[in-house]
Amino acid sequence: MSPSRIERVLELVRAGGVLRPRDLEARGISRQHLYLLHERGLVRRVGRGLYVLPDEAPTEHHTLAEACKRAPNAVVCLLSALRFHGLTTQAPFEAWLAIDGQAWKPRVDAPPVRFVRFSGKALQEGIEEHNIEGVTVKVYCAAKTVADCFKYRNKIGLDVAIEALRDCRTQRAATNDELWHYAKICRVARVMRPYLEAIG
Repeated sequence: MSPSRIERVLELVRAGGVLRPRDLEARGISRQHLYLLHERGLVRRVGRGLYVLPDEAPTEHHTLAEACKRAPNAVVCLLSALRFHGLTTQAPFEAWLAIDGQAWKPRVDAPPVRFVRFSGKALQEGIEEHNIEGVTVKVYCAAKTVADCFKYRNKIGLDVAIEALRDCRTQRAATNDELWHYAKICRVARVMRPYLEAIG
């Protein structure tokens, strides 16, 4: 393996944060090069088919980067999005990801992932893109996440949704207009109204 090829692969790992063997193949480089670099200790395996630089310290949101690298069309939602925005005391052990109601469920061996099916505007609106460890991660904005929590209150608990709404307003992460906008998109306006009026 030539020094120039080694440096090229390491550059790709540096630029992408997390690299998969198929990312190399897309650039005409054999995946064997990644395995050889791993054997030499020049890259570290952090999950099945996921490699980073050996001195790369994982961030708080490493699991989200890893999950979204494996399911690039998914959007971080519900408990994971609340955690990302600092709107909950919950620390989910799974990455919560939204996918299209008609899409095939991506096969993700690790990290633990819980897929939730969204559709229409509830799937498409309120998406922000963030760079986590070199990976583009799609996350629903704070207001959309709060509305989603009310929509899925039977799954995550009404107390979690109310806490998220309270924290969202206290931290000024979203305005009442933004919350109302997404409440209508998620069809939970009637459910959220009394809590919005109480919190103010």
